[in-house]
Amino acid sequence: MHTLSHNQYSLKEMLSLIQRGQPFSGELIDAGCLVKIDEYLPVVCAAIHAGSRLRTDLIQRCVLTDSERLFEEDPFTDDMIASQPITIVGLDSRFEYDLNRALTLSTYYKSAWNRLVWRKPLSAKHRAESHRKHNAFYTIYEAIIAKLESLHDSVVVFDMHSYNYKRQRSDAPVFNIGTAQIDMERWGSVVQRFCSELAKVSLPNITTTAEINGVFEGRGYLISHTNAHFDRTLVLPTEVKKVFMEEQTGTPFPLVLEALQSGLKASFSQTSAFVQRKFTKKRSVKKADMLSSHIEPNLIAVDKQLYQLAGKVETLKYVNPTNLQAEFKRFEAAPSRYKPNYRYRQLPINVSEFKQKLYRLPIESISDPDMRQLYGDMVQKLNDKMDLLTSVGNEAFLYNALRYHGRPDAKDLNNSRFLLYAKLLSEDNNELLDPTSAIKQLSKSAVKMGMKCKVTGSNTLAAKAMVTSNPPTLYLNSKAQFSTRELKRLAQHELGVHMATNYNARSQQLKILRLGLPGSTVSQEGLAILAEYKSGYLSHERLNMLAKRVLAVDSMLKEQNFYQTYSYLNDELKLDKVSAFSLTTRVYRGGGFTKDHLYLKGFLQALNIEKSRSIENLMVGKCSFRYHDLLDELMNRGWLNKPIFLPTVSRPDNREHILDYLIESLVI
Repeated sequence: MHTLSHNQYSLKEMLSLIQRGQPFSGELIDAGCLVKIDEYLPVVCAAIHAGSRLRTDLIQRCVLTDSERLFEEDPFTDDMIASQPITIVGLDSRFEYDLNRALTLSTYYKSAWNRLVWRKPLSAKHRAESHRKHNAFYTIYEAIIAKLESLHDSVVVFDMHSYNYKRQRSDAPVFNIGTAQIDMERWGSVVQRFCSELAKVSLPNITTTAEINGVFEGRGYLISHTNAHFDRTLVLPTEVKKVFMEEQTGTPFPLVLEALQSGLKASFSQTSAFVQRKFTKKRSVKKADMLSSHIEPNLIAVDKQLYQLAGKVETLKYVNPTNLQAEFKRFEAAPSRYKPNYRYRQLPINVSEFKQKLYRLPIESISDPDMRQLYGDMVQKLNDKMDLLTSVGNEAFLYNALRYHGRPDAKDLNNSRFLLYAKLLSEDNNELLDPTSAIKQLSKSAVKMGMKCKVTGSNTLAAKAMVTSNPPTLYLNSKAQFSTRELKRLAQHELGVHMATNYNARSQQLKILRLGLPGSTVSQEGLAILAEYKSGYLSHERLNMLAKRVLAVDSMLKEQNFYQTYSYLNDELKLDKVSAFSLTTRVYRGGGFTKDHLYLKGFLQALNIEKSRSIENLMVGKCSFRYHDLLDELMNRGWLNKPIFLPTVSRPDNREHILDYLIESLVI
């Protein structure tokens, strides 16, 4: 329930803002209600019984305790509608004046629900003050609907309430739509659509049901007042069973509330879009069109704080050993007796202070439930990342790596073994270039792509190449050699995706996209391998190396012995000594790093997703398949800018059809 302080407006001020079509948010002091208008879209959500305030002169007269009043009020219904573009929330208790009753019936004379409310009947003066507030509310409500009807052909009002179910029939529905005052010949299809959308809402450990007139018939005053004054506005009186709280005590169940808020957001916007398509000439209205195109200030503030806190934390920088050359010499001297003795960069972060600041971020102030969930997930991800980085080099690292990156499953292992059964396709790798020549070639590729990034060498890479964000830099392994085909592949992978998403993220208002969303590793690496494949530079040998990485991670987890994993790669998987040592180092660094199994998995996921929908929005930053739907919504709402840099999409005619066959045979 709303406990934050708000701007305050008089009735005259608020009416002026509405008439001029100005967005605003604040309390109408004349009525004790909170009005928020982000954008003048044809959808209004009302939670007129959400409040529990009682003015001072009535508190002494009231027989009921706070908890007894709360039992008949509709707590948390304001939270359920907070994501919507226009919301009206009652802040005063329905016992002071009931906005869902006509003026003369809005003040309970003496009792309600067979319970004595007032020690003695309210005086004419008390009732007059309550009636003044009731009138002020409906003056503002009428102004909003009138304004919206002047701008749109049809308007929908979701009139949200909650109900105590322990005194109802045992199978009472989770959602109830009351239609006693709805013209069903005209609006019946909308009611049915809303009912079907509500039935889709997924709640933890609760079977969702939605009925029409199952418990209540929608005989309240908000709809009758609307029907009396407006012809093009549909009010949908909606009751939510109090499954989101303990009915008697009012204790909330946060997981159910979160799921309700997200599910209702989808139900409201899908139904509103349906109304616009059916009753207007706008045939292509989407659910995102019914949500505000303005990013809420609280979200911007949280996003900025999160980025300031975590913007300089790059995992690989602190997981990559700094003494790989010396370690390789130690290994060559006595392979079977070798045990890694890696050295790592010191972590320049006070972790306990970092976590304290992280968990103090006011994520609960974000009204959009899906964005609040995303930022909550980010906090958890950064907490896990800190655990990973602080355990580099000790036994806890492997546990933290498994929590952060997971482990290969049976499908991953079977796909990897399948790929290695096939005879390796021959390939013309052309001449091998030294690192200096490779840097020059990739620098030219970056310029050609319009990227002003630095390309330079590094002695401390476990991989052949790596992109970092601050500043945008592509590092190449100074000890490696590169074929011309491999450099074209690296241009697609490192520049075409990793550097591209880095630059695309910089053009976004939401800085979270620079950090990497939860699950971004599998998505980013998957998109990068897909870019190699679609440009025609993914070789069979490269695909096999992805498979060997999966099997190397599996070996590390099973054997926990550097030499045994090395021998498996060298003897059974036929990797040369240098490559086998390099891959074994990749999976044993830090104490056991499981990231390498994600490349093949991510590639197959990206390939599969692209068959049914566009993946372009996944390029707006360091994104994640997990939030694909949300990213599409944000793009449609105008919260995201279209990606500037995209990987090559045309595949050369001379592509290898056998490789296509192998990839299509893998299990996704």
